[in-house]
Amino acid sequence: MDLSLFTDCKKRVLENCGKVIVGKDDVINLVFTCFLCSGHVLLEDVPGTGKTMLLRAFSKTIGGKFKRIQFTPDLLPSDLTGINFYNQKTGEFQFREGPLFSNIILADEINRATPRTQSSLLEAMEERQISVDGVTTVLQEPFMVMATQNPLESYGTFPLPEAQIDRFFMKLKLGYMTREQELSVICRPSTSQIVEELECVVSLEEIAKMKSMIPLISVSEEVAGYIMDIIAQTRQASMLMLGVSTRGAIALYKAAQVTAALNGRDFVIPEDVRYVAPHILGHRIAFNGVARAGDVEEYITQLLDQVTTPLENVRS
Repeated sequence: MDLSLFTDCKKRVLENCGKVIVGKDDVINLVFTCFLCSGHVLLEDVPGTGKTMLLRAFSKTIGGKFKRIQFTPDLLPSDLTGINFYNQKTGEFQFREGPLFSNIILADEINRATPRTQSSLLEAMEERQISVDGVTTVLQEPFMVMATQNPLESYGTFPLPEAQIDRFFMKLKLGYMTREQELSVICRPSTSQIVEELECVVSLEEIAKMKSMIPLISVSEEVAGYIMDIIAQTRQASMLMLGVSTRGAIALYKAAQVTAALNGRDFVIPEDVRYVAPHILGHRIAFNGVARAGDVEEYITQLLDQVTTPLENVRS
């Protein structure tokens, strides 16, 4: 199987998005991985680190229709899905599409909307369809929700429930740049101008072809068992109130396949699993009691060290 399309597209995506977001190739690569898995991304970080710019740059890189929604307490579900309105000229009701009828949805500060509005995303994210006045409409592919939230400022926010957090394929953080990287950013032209000048470098046809090839990436019994050992460990740990769901196990499996393909391999190795595990599992576990900042990352690191890694026969 020729995997040159994966490696070539990965290079193009990293180069194009790297013009906007400096020094964050790992995060860009993970967003691309999530996109190929038909998943959704939750970007959680402090303000001003470039979350919105990253998602705007990625949407321009892959083309397709893009919509940005600023989530506020007064946002209604119909503001997302669309409404049926009465057209006086024709004397009939017509459906006006909402921003969910796009390929890439940027849900900015998703935790500022009410639970009712947040829940209106559930059907679209999971079922790839929406229902308005009893009529169900299938959304066009590819479809991806990329949401941002500020973890520090809790005033006026509505924390996402576990059921909705679990529907995000990955939870990522950008973090601060190095001194040299940040110096190059503050001295260059406006980031918004750079984003506007970006061109589409990966076509939707290429995306569709890559998605069709993902199931062909082989996963040996040893590696599949390794994935399940990791998942089982989260469900048995006494310090955890909530372990990883079956949806999380499927996400880990798919992400490992895409990671292998993006590295030019048609088979998954344990390192592929270890690379994506922290970003897929971290938001799907819950500690007994109050967890401090960094507890989740520390636990996932210890978990991966404790589970026995298969060393041989990883290629099926």
